[in-house]
Amino acid sequence: MTRDLAAPRHDWTLEEVEALFARPFMELVYDAATVHRTWFDPSEVQKSQLLSIKTGGCAENCGYCSQSASFKTGLKAEKLMETSAVLAEAMAAKAGGASRFCMGAAWRELKDRDTPKLAAMISGVKALGLETCATLGMLTADQAKQLKAAGLDYYNHNLDTGPEFYAEVVTTRTYQDRLETLEHVRDAGMSTCCGGIVGMGEARRDRAGLLHALATLPIHPDSLPVNALVPVTGTPLGDRVKQAGEIDPIEFVRTVAVARLVCPRAMVRLSAGRETMSPEMQALCFLAGANSIFVGGKLLTTPNPEQDEDSRLFALLDLRPMQPATAEAAA
Repeated sequence: MTRDLAAPRHDWTLEEVEALFARPFMELVYDAATVHRTWFDPSEVQKSQLLSIKTGGCAENCGYCSQSASFKTGLKAEKLMETSAVLAEAMAAKAGGASRFCMGAAWRELKDRDTPKLAAMISGVKALGLETCATLGMLTADQAKQLKAAGLDYYNHNLDTGPEFYAEVVTTRTYQDRLETLEHVRDAGMSTCCGGIVGMGEARRDRAGLLHALATLPIHPDSLPVNALVPVTGTPLGDRVKQAGEIDPIEFVRTVAVARLVCPRAMVRLSAGRETMSPEMQALCFLAGANSIFVGGKLLTTPNPEQDEDSRLFALLDLRPMQPATAEAAA
């Protein structure tokens, strides 16, 4: 596959994305691996770390989330962390090999009263030499500009799923709400981190719909997290998936491969659910174009592989951590 065929395009049709999913598995992975090598070193994987800076009590009713106030999951709501505690976590993340530090708050939207404290966290993390990322719910245009001025590099705001399945996941925020926040982030000059969750009971067409929505954005996501649902007892989707069964591993790899093909320059991240993935499954994902992971023992409130386990995985697969400058040059 030539560089021209690997060039980003924004005119994908849903039918074209569905056709990619339907390709013979070996051919699909081969093409995705070829496109991946056009833009990235296949031996490099970015390490990011995610910290919940404000846990629980969220007003949204996302059917997968343990932090929603709508569900009884046993999670206790906590206040926004102090800046000093966040910076201590960031220093530990850097010492552990992370090049990007992400801060997540369980909010429906950012409140203006919290912006100064968040700005202090962001500037402090930036001063450590880490890329900065935050996920704080919906933003106004002015809030996005303030976060950019504080030194925020990336803003995460997932679409979650395809537009046709979206109402099965959340009803307190519309698809258009999510698209508008992404627009504010782009207009402020920040990079976007945007992906979704698979294994929520959706059909393949819905997975294609998610990737079609991402591939037809005015600017492709700079980071594209592919999450496998971690079923949480007490959440509607968690209880449903525990009965129906989780997504097939090969179908998950297909999703990663299609993400690489339709958003060829994105950092495609293995996010939630990696703790239960075998080394062989993760290897297939890296072969299919994934080149970013979250490290550390926890992703907000869900489990994640420990640092020693990831070190063994990197050694087994002859992978090395991507440095911040490498990631910026590729984006």
